[in-house]
Amino acid sequence: MHDGKYDCIVVGGGPAGATCATILAQHNRRVLVLEKSRFPRHHIGESLMPHTYGMFERLGMLKKLEATNFPRKQSVQFVNATGADSQPFYFPRWRNHPSSTTWQVPRDEFDKMMLDNAREHGAEVIEGVKVSRVLFDGERAVGVKAAVDGETKEFHASVIVDATGESAILSRQLGIRSGDAKLKNGAIYGYFKGALRDEGENAGATIIIHMPDREGWFWYIPLPDDIASIGVVAPPAYLFTGRGDDPQATMLEEIARTPGIARRLEPATQIGKTYVTSDFSQMSAQIAGDGWVLIGDAFGFLDPVYSSGVMLALKSGEFAADAIHAGLTDGDVSGARLGSFADEFIAGMRSLKNLVYAFYDREFSFGEFAKAHPQYKDHLIRLLIGDVFNDEVAEIFDALGKYVDLPFDNLSSKKTALI
Repeated sequence: MHDGKYDCIVVGGGPAGATCATILAQHNRRVLVLEKSRFPRHHIGESLMPHTYGMFERLGMLKKLEATNFPRKQSVQFVNATGADSQPFYFPRWRNHPSSTTWQVPRDEFDKMMLDNAREHGAEVIEGVKVSRVLFDGERAVGVKAAVDGETKEFHASVIVDATGESAILSRQLGIRSGDAKLKNGAIYGYFKGALRDEGENAGATIIIHMPDREGWFWYIPLPDDIASIGVVAPPAYLFTGRGDDPQATMLEEIARTPGIARRLEPATQIGKTYVTSDFSQMSAQIAGDGWVLIGDAFGFLDPVYSSGVMLALKSGEFAADAIHAGLTDGDVSGARLGSFADEFIAGMRSLKNLVYAFYDREFSFGEFAKAHPQYKDHLIRLLIGDVFNDEVAEIFDALGKYVDLPFDNLSSKKTALI
């Protein structure tokens, strides 16, 4: 263990923290990762967006991922409330390049690969460490207090990065985190072996399946060893109220009444336990301050529907690492310098949030929109692959706003709040 002051302490070793730590180590920075769990550990969010390709290339992860048996994801497909399948959105047909294909990943394996990769690049990693608080000297973050093997210790650094996911220890400590009432959903999910899959180009697709009256939706994500991740997402009042205390029974009941998922799971058997999560759409009002930065879900999580979580985690980790390195080089770790990527990053999140709002509008159909506005098919596919950190894709929202009440009609605004 390093005895002096670190350049940066990253709290949390998930995809955001591992990305940030790897890039800082590539910059020859002294970086410490403190992770409360011991990897591998269970986590949801198995579907990647193709826009992660460039980041994996920078991190040195591409060859490692290519050597796995993780299903290759080349498409996304939607299934309507009657069970009718849409034409899949095939990413390689939009752009014939390796970056148009990504992976469906078991997060226990994937997250361990990412954290091990940070170690290999020179980051110091300690697992089984529970950080309780970020320490401040006035307005500046200067360290963390943590429990290590039953003993309370303090670690100090020039910059503290919160990558603790939904625990969001720093934004909760500062009282700057809140939810989105319109996206207040819960999920019940589990794993099934032997579910039906398409063949060929659509075999690794993420499938988004509407429930009969569009009360909610299911995700279907193919994983290795003939296993599929299956989850039902709906408002808590629908999913949990008056349902009793058996979430598996609720999930199976909703599967039975939803044609698009029922037929896919007819030959399948559930394996393992049933999981429950709720209120995952949360956002912080600030991304950085003097000596600190929030990345990944610790800054904010939009919604599971387009599988944007890991992509945003990696991108925020990349942006933050470069900003931290530049700030340390110039001796400036002010909030303005560390958060210099906020406008670009949040504009991308706004684009995705607009798309999420469109999905939850029961009167709206992407298929009908695409037929009426074929000039925006390219924009829509770019949104679905996560290519949102540019000005071009936002052009779709002028037309989309005529169909859906969007939360953001001015993505170029310098107001960086997402709530």
